[in-house]
Amino acid sequence: MSLESYQNELIEQSMAVDALKFGTFTLKSGRISPYFINAGLLNTGPILATVSAAYAATIVAALKDSTAAFPEFDVLFGPAYKGIPFAACTALQLHTTHKKPVGFAFDRKEAKDHGEGGNMVGTPVEGKRVVILDDVMTSGKAVRGAIDIVTRAGGEVVGVVQLLDREEFGQDGKSSTVKELERDLGAGRVRSILKLRDLMAWLETKGMQEELQKMRAYRDQYGVNKDDA
Repeated sequence: MSLESYQNELIEQSMAVDALKFGTFTLKSGRISPYFINAGLLNTGPILATVSAAYAATIVAALKDSTAAFPEFDVLFGPAYKGIPFAACTALQLHTTHKKPVGFAFDRKEAKDHGEGGNMVGTPVEGKRVVILDDVMTSGKAVRGAIDIVTRAGGEVVGVVQLLDREEFGQDGKSSTVKELERDLGAGRVRSILKLRDLMAWLETKGMQEELQKMRAYRDQYGVNKDDA
């Protein structure tokens, strides 16, 4: 399989800043993973430009996809703290590159008790259609928390776009976390810039056979079937 140019650029630049690593890592779930991504290290102008361009391209492609119902929306929501620059920069990319004007919003970890108050910042989401930007979804706990924040503020979450889909089975031990989430949001409403299969395809093109074999073993143990991902 061939990757889009923005996918290749994101992988290579993420590795250059150590945000994406291949090795041995213990996840919060207790699983031993042969790769790890730390979105907090995507923190320079050049890499943010690449990340936001990839988010924007993924969103535009989803909106044009006639086979799935990814809807039009009004606001990008970036969960604090990592999601804040992603939402702001992606809103800018959508406007400057794709001529699609949308607002962006984010939450505070602690509600502000003075000034405008509350725990939401940016474009008001009340009565608006909202797309959440996520980094890496494993169990889906974080993104469900973001959905709750937006819903309590009066917004309607109509989609989620994540940086990386690990393509692992979720809380029920059978289907993927993405499919679990789409049961609530609707089919085709959770999109990803990169998936596990994309990382594996990239490793293969680079001849990184040792890393690729470890990824295959991990997928065989924890991965969902390709048709169910």
